[in-house]
Amino acid sequence: MSISKEELEKIMEKKSGMRREAYDRRAAQENKDEVSASACERFMALPEYKNAQVIMWYIDCRSETRTKPHLIKEVEKGEKKIIVPYCTEDENGENKLGLWHMSSLEEMVVGKWDILEPPKELWGNPEKEVTPQELDMIMVPGTGFDRTGGRMGNGQGYYDRTMEQVRPECSLIALCYESQLFDEILVAPHDVYMDKVVTESNVYEGKGRG
Repeated sequence: MSISKEELEKIMEKKSGMRREAYDRRAAQENKDEVSASACERFMALPEYKNAQVIMWYIDCRSETRTKPHLIKEVEKGEKKIIVPYCTEDENGENKLGLWHMSSLEEMVVGKWDILEPPKELWGNPEKEVTPQELDMIMVPGTGFDRTGGRMGNGQGYYDRTMEQVRPECSLIALCYESQLFDEILVAPHDVYMDKVVTESNVYEGKGRG
C-alpha cells in the first residue's frame, strides 16, 4: 500500500500526541512491581517461550514494565540463552541494537539513557554477541500497543531495524501494562505488528508479520 508524504506526516503528528499520552499512562501505572511480575509470568508461560532457546529480554528503565527480577532468575537458571539489547550504531551511523548474551547482572554497566548495557570496550565481542537471525523470540517493549499487535515505540527505530532482520519463525511478543493499550495504534508502512501482546491480565493475539 503506497502512502503520500503528506499522509505519512499526518500519521507521525498524530502518533506523536498518542506517544505523549502513552508515556503519561505508563508513568501513572500503580503497583508497578506487582503488575510487572504478573505480566512477566504470563510471558514466561507462553508456549513460544517454553519452546525457544535464544530469547531477547529487554532490561527495563524508567516507567517500563519491570523485567529485571525475572530476567535475573532466568539468567541464573541457565536453561535458556538470554540476550539483552544495547543501543549502538551501524557502519552508516544508523541506530541499531547490539545483542549481548548475558551471563550475570554484574557484567552490565549504566549506559545511554541510564539503561544497563555491557561495557563499551566489550561491544562486538564475538564470544558474547549474537545476530538477529539467531533469536527465537523477542520480548518487545514499547510506549503503546493495541490488541491486534500494533506497536508504538520511542521513535528511534532501534527495535524496528532488529525485527526486520529476524527469521520468520522468531516470535515477536510485546510486554506492557494493560494501561498502555489503545483501541488502535496509528501504524506507518514500515511498522511491524506483534505476534502477541502480553499484559498483567491478558494475552492478545496480534496480526504478526502476515
